[in-house]
Parts: sequence; C-alpha cells; structure tokens
Amino acid sequence: MKLSAWRVALRIARRDALRAKGRSALVIAMVALPVLGVTGADVVFRSAELTPAEHSVRVMGQAAAEVHMVERGSSVLQAPDPEQGFTIKDPKDEAKGGAAPTYTPAQQRALDTAPAELARQLIPGATLVPELSGPFTAASSAEGLLSTRVGEADLADPVWRGRIDLISGRAPTADTEAAVTQDFLKRSGLRIGDRTAVRGLESSPFTITGAYEYPGDLRATELITRPGTVLHKLPEDPDDPGKGGPTRWLVKLPAGATVDWQKVKELNEYGFQVTSRAVLIDPPARGDVPYYVQQRQYAGGTDYFNRTDVVILATVAGMALLEIVLLAGPAFAVGARRSRRQLGLLAAAGGERANVRAVVLGGGIVLGITGAVVGLGLGIGLVALLQTTAEERSGRRFGHFALPPLDLLGILLVGLVTGLLAAVVPAVQASRQDVVAALTGRDTLKPPSPKLAVFGLLMLAGGAALALSGATGGIGNRSFAVLGGSAVAELGMVALVPYLVGLFGRLGRWLSLGPRLALRDSVRHRGRTAPAVAAVMAAVAGSVAVSVYIASFEEQYRREYVASGPSGAVILGSGWLSDDKLLPQMREAVERSIPDLGPRADVQRVEPKADCGPGSYCGYVSVELPKEARCPLMDSEETLSDAERERILSTDKRCQSTRHRGNSYGPVTVGDAALLRNLYGITDPAAGQALARGKAVVFDARYVKDGKTIVRITGPNPTTNDGSRASKPTQTEVALDAVLAPSSPDAPAQVVIGQDAVTRLGLSTRPAGSVWLPAAMPTDGAQQKADGALAKLSDHDVLKIERGYESPAGPIQYGLNIFAAIVALGAAGIATGLAAADSQRDLTTLAAVGAEPRIRRSLSGFQCGVIAAMGTLLGVVCGVVPGVALRKVEAAASNFPGMSPEELANKEALVFPWPVIAATVLLLPVIAAALAALMTRSRITLLRRSG
Repeated sequence: MKLSAWRVALRIARRDALRAKGRSALVIAMVALPVLGVTGADVVFRSAELTPAEHSVRVMGQAAAEVHMVERGSSVLQAPDPEQGFTIKDPKDEAKGGAAPTYTPAQQRALDTAPAELARQLIPGATLVPELSGPFTAASSAEGLLSTRVGEADLADPVWRGRIDLISGRAPTADTEAAVTQDFLKRSGLRIGDRTAVRGLESSPFTITGAYEYPGDLRATELITRPGTVLHKLPEDPDDPGKGGPTRWLVKLPAGATVDWQKVKELNEYGFQVTSRAVLIDPPARGDVPYYVQQRQYAGGTDYFNRTDVVILATVAGMALLEIVLLAGPAFAVGARRSRRQLGLLAAAGGERANVRAVVLGGGIVLGITGAVVGLGLGIGLVALLQTTAEERSGRRFGHFALPPLDLLGILLVGLVTGLLAAVVPAVQASRQDVVAALTGRDTLKPPSPKLAVFGLLMLAGGAALALSGATGGIGNRSFAVLGGSAVAELGMVALVPYLVGLFGRLGRWLSLGPRLALRDSVRHRGRTAPAVAAVMAAVAGSVAVSVYIASFEEQYRREYVASGPSGAVILGSGWLSDDKLLPQMREAVERSIPDLGPRADVQRVEPKADCGPGSYCGYVSVELPKEARCPLMDSEETLSDAERERILSTDKRCQSTRHRGNSYGPVTVGDAALLRNLYGITDPAAGQALARGKAVVFDARYVKDGKTIVRITGPNPTTNDGSRASKPTQTEVALDAVLAPSSPDAPAQVVIGQDAVTRLGLSTRPAGSVWLPAAMPTDGAQQKADGALAKLSDHDVLKIERGYESPAGPIQYGLNIFAAIVALGAAGIATGLAAADSQRDLTTLAAVGAEPRIRRSLSGFQCGVIAAMGTLLGVVCGVVPGVALRKVEAAASNFPGMSPEELANKEALVFPWPVIAATVLLLPVIAAALAALMTRSRITLLRRSG
C-alpha cells in the first residue's frame, strides 16, 4: 500500500475512534494500564540506579577515596567497586602442619605499622578523616530509652556532604551538642533543641542541634557527636570492632590529586580495601583487575536467561502482553462489525482487501499509540508525584529523576505493537467478508476449518510439553522455553475455539428456549464468538495460573513451617536483641501491653567462657548427633573434590537430615521447668526435675544415645606464637546426661540445660529473652500495643506471638482472583455488545411476534453467559500450563545435593486450588449472565429487514 492510502486509513480509524468513545476508551485503558506499570517501574529503577559519580558521593562524600583496613597481615583482591566483591588472602590460612605463616614484605609492614600511619605513608599528601562508628546502645527519649547507634564526626567538615546530609538545624559545634537522624527524632518523640543522654552517660546529656539523613539509608537510627566526646566513654563491648581504633578513613587529597587503579592495587597488598572516586568514575578494563581474573577461573554461573527470577519475570510479562492482546481483540471486532457497511462501501468503491485491513489496523495504531502515550504520561506523573513516598518506602534517595529516552521509546513501541496485534484478526476477518453481505447486513456462515482445529490441537500439546520440559532445564533456554511454550499452548487453544464452540452447540437440544437461542446464535456467528471466548479465556487463564502457583507455594510454606513455641506463646527476643541491657524494660513493656500473660520464663543463651578481645570471634555451643549418625563430611578434614562431595551428599542418608529450628534462641539454652512449659509445651514434672539434677532435656531422639547427648563447645581461634589468630578454632565435645522429652512444636537440634550444667561445663550465659504462655491467645490489638512500646526501645522486631501458620498469600490471591473476575466480566460484556450488534434482527423478530421483554433480556443474558462459560472452561485448561511450569522452575532451582527427601517433596509440592477453580467456573458465567440481563433494555427499536 502507498503512504497516501495509509494516511486515509488512519484518518478513518481516528474518526471511528472518536465516534465510539466508550469502546475506544476501553481499548486505550487496556493498553495504558500495562504501559503505566512498566513506565513507573522503569523510571523508579533507573532513578534509583546511581551513576558512578552519584555512587561515589554516597560512599565517600566529597573525599577522594575511602580506605578500610580489612585485616592486618593479609592482602586483598577487589573489584573496582568493592561492593561488587573482594577476597582476602591470609598467610595463616596457607600455613600447614602448625608451621609459621610466611608474610610478604607488604604484609609484614602492615603488621609492624599502625594502619592510619601506614595509609599516610602510602598515599602522600593525604589527610585521613576517621569514620568513628560506635556500638548499638540506647539514648533517652520522650518516653524512656531508644535503641540507637552512636557515632562521632565533624559534620561541619564539607567532606561528609553527600554521604551525610543535614536536613534541618545545624551541625554540632560544641562537645555538649549532637545531631541525630530523622528516624531518631521520629521514634524518640524529641525535637531539635531537646536534650538526650546516652545510657551510662546520663550526667553528660547532649543538646540536639540538627537532623540529618544518610541518603543511602533513610531508616538509620543514629546519634552523632563531635570527635572525642562519647565513644571512649562507653563501656567495652566485645562485639564492637571499633573499640580497637578506627579501621576506615575518608581520604582528602590536594586539588587535582586522585587515587588511581595502580595505587588501589598497591594498597590492596597491604590489606587495605579501597573505594576510589577516580576508579569508580573511570574503571579499568576487566582484564586489568586481578579479582575478575581470579573469579574467571571459578567460572560456571548460569546463563542470564536461565536464571530463575528472569524465567518467572519473562513468563509473567509475556503472558500478560498476550492476554492484553486477546482482551483487546474483541473490542476491535466490535468496531469492525459495527462498521461493516462502511467497510463494504469501501470495497464496493474499488478498495482492495489491503485497504479494508488497513482501516481496521489503523484503529490498532491510533488506539495503541494513544494508550501508550496516556500510560507513559501517567506513569511518569505518578512517579514524580510519589517520589518521596517511594524513596521512604525503599529506604534510600533517588540519585536523579531519570527519563531514559530509549527505554521510553521501547515502551511506546510495546503499546503500539499491542494495539496492532489485537487488531490483526479482526482486520483479516473484515477484509474477507462478502461485499454484498456487508452492504445488506447479512452474515456469511462458514464451518470451522478442520485443519485449523488439528493445528491448534498440536500447538496446545506441543506448547504444554515445551513449557513443562523447559521448566526443569530439559530443553534449551528456560526463559524462552517456558514463555514460548505457555504462549504457544494458549494460542493453540485460541485456534481450537471455533471448533470447540461447535461442540458446545450440541448441548442446545437439552436447553430451554432462551439458552438454546443464545447457544445457536454463538455457534452460527463463530467469527464474533471466538475472539470473545478467547478474551474471557485469557483473563481466567491468568487467574488460574496465579492461583496454582500461589496455592503450591502456600502448601510448601505450610509443610516447612516450624512453630516457635506452643500456640499462643509470647516470645520476646526471638530475633535480634541489639542490647540485652534493655531487656528489663522490654519485659515491662510487654507485660504492661498484653494482659493475663501468666508466669514468665526467662531464657539465657550459652557461650564459651573465653577472653576474646574487641571485635573477635568468641565461639559458640551446639548439640551434635552421635558420631555414627553424623554426615561424614561434617568432621572430615580431608580435601575432597566438588564432585565427590556432591556424590556423598546425594547418596549418604546421614547427610540428608532436616534441621529446622522454630525459635532463634540458639541450639543450647539455659532455663527451668517454666521454660520447658512456655517454650516447648512440656508439662511433665520429670523433665523439670532432670534439669534441676544437672541433666539436659533433649527434644529429638536422634540426639540421645545411651542416656547421653553430645554438646560441642567451639571456642575462639587460638593465639599463635607470633600473636596472630590460628585459622581453626578449638573444639571440645562433652557427653552430658540427658532425658528425652518430645515437645509440642518440633525442636530438632535443640537442648535445654540448667545452671548447674553450665557451671560444670565451664560455660557462660547472657540474657536472650523471655517467654510467656497465656491461657488465651493475645489479641491483635494487644500485640500492636506491645510492638509500639518495644519500637521505642529497639529498631528490630523482638516480639513474636505464635499463632500457627498464617498464609501470606491469602489477600494477594483473593485480590488477583477478583481482578481477573472483573477483567473476565468486562470481556464478556464486550462480547455481549458484539452479540447485540449482530442480533438486532433476531430481537426485532421476537418483538414482532409478541415476545415479552423478559425473553429478550434472557436472550442477552444467556448470550453473555454462554460465552463466559465457554471461555471459563477453556481458561482453566490454559492456566494450568504456565502455573505448573513456573512451579517446576522454582522446584528445579531450589534442588541441591544434601536436600532431604522431605525437603525435596516440599519444594515440588503442586496443589490445584479446586474451590477457587470451581467458584470461577460456576459463578463467573452466572454473574456475567445476570449483569447482561439487567443491563439490557426492555424496549427496542424495530428495524426494517434489509434485502
């Protein structure tokens, strides 16, 4: 066709779109909604993706570099951006047989020189600004104490700008002043000008002079004072690596000086990890990065399009676009049917079939571009309007508001292609209609093509086989196999629709007048029935696929769920207690917020009694299986190949045990009979008496042999002759008298001991939390009140109430099903409008012979119901394929050597939500028929019969 002919076709399409505003708005909305979602996601993603210059500001403010002494006496291999990976080479790890480690000259110099002095020697002209970050402690708030981190920095120094931004007020200038984060102000109830004191330093309060934020961490709760004012006064904390002096510095250089890649590699040899502004902005070639060269030796990895997340995303996005095409198709069919006289006149005036197709395709172009532009504009506008909300929800600021032109152009093309694809079938049908029949308003009825039916059946079977085989990696690329197979199967069902509609028509002999007429009309006019059925089928297929996927996951989660305690148990500290010194106040807050808790059981965590310095590893205590029941890989010091390890893990059943723990207090805890009752549901007094006699109470029979259980004490790495730490920790196994007391919640690999046993084993304890077991389940309101009180003391979730398995997918599944039902009802409504346009002669005949309005309403209702019923049944079949395929993708990705048969069965659980499917099949056609009947006018205008 010539360009001038396309211009005429587009003008006709634009005029028809303006005439049928309701239908045009529907198509525009169908195209605009996915474009809006994709545009919003793309703009948010691109805006949150920092450029190298923006990333360098977040990391080091206005400094030239940030250096971090990872470990003295070691060397480092790093990526240009250390956040993307680094490795540490420690000579102590390479020393064998107790031999002394061999240090390079650079490593020995790092051992002999203080890190800060060494950095100044290696970077001439550098001014080092230490990053002084203290431990989690507590500061006074409006209602008590607030868990917070404490740090020191001169915020008046411009080097911090970009890494720490002042929002309001001013930087501290005196030793009695402090600045706090916005989150600190929000949670503490304080304001600028108020005073706060760090716990233990109540006699030296600080006046809050300003509020600031970390652009990369908006949820940080921190108090910052001037250097040298608070950290040295805090009590020793063995878990705080900063007490031994700073290990990170910002590097300020004279104007024009930079830290280049060669200097970064030199610093790596001395054990420094370096983030350089110059290197981030202009990174070296991958071949010049030793870290990348090393990683290439361990190459393997997974092809991008075979990654599980990419497979799922590609399948969901591709199937969504296919469903949009199938949903929008009937709308174009409505326009083509209502314009068939106009299209007939075009053909009668000498227009070719290509001209007729161009008019209908022009509608797809006009409405597709319009929908894409509307969706694009709305997506950009919504992101701009909700930018602050999006930043706060994500916890970090955008680097900039990004509108990448190529991305937006691609999204516009997706909208255009969607509109064109939706108009293809109606365009072909319009171009093939008989001119005389179009001018007289009559239809040319053709039987369905047997060849098309056979082809559709082959597509359905082949697509399903491709999707299910590709899901497990059995055929080629998983993304294309799953997406392509699911799409081919659904298109095959679309090709089968005309033939299946004829099969449905055979049911008419057993129906009453109304449904029989509706079914006959649908069979006679397969040209309009098929796209309408396909539209309903697409909506239902999406709902069924999501339902199968979510129901299967929910069944997996239900099987894998391990209760934290008996039903109704209130567990404090089952998470992370950043400061156990706040535990008394937390207990008081819980008991004040939740009534009738009953007796309290306190929990203590067991630790080795060792002198481990600041920031050192202090070891742990665990309970172990008898040696003959352990996996041989656990205690073996022999170096085995990966293939041999996988063989042992896959064949030795001792290596395939499941060790899920319900609570997070640790494998070995200290308590009494109250703890056994509240946390493990054990009321047998014999278990409590065994604890009092110094015995251990074990809950898993595998861990008891001959009345003994094995407790392993893993201490810190011992000190070698040169003062460094050995690479392997000390381990001691002690057989402890034990009794077996099966708990109500499963508690494998856990044991409770008494204080006498702790003393006998030479261990130490520290508070870990408390547990209550009230007679009645606490209400949600009481839990929310307790959470609110605890949030003022800790910024972590420290309270849990055992309510049994709670499905996280329930609201999501119901919401998606409701959305799919609305879309399916809309598709059925479009189909009813299309049927009404073709059924005017039948309605006129019924009115002429005296049929009551009820008959006409029932005819419209049954027409809609028949289409909805056929589409629903076919949609259930089509939706099973992608739902099962995606489930198999996840199961194949989570299978690894050493997984127990029980875990493997849980990962592969496949559940069909029959109640949801039955409700869809039965209720959707009934609702569609009822709505169509209610919306059909009782009075009609009699038409003159043409011809």
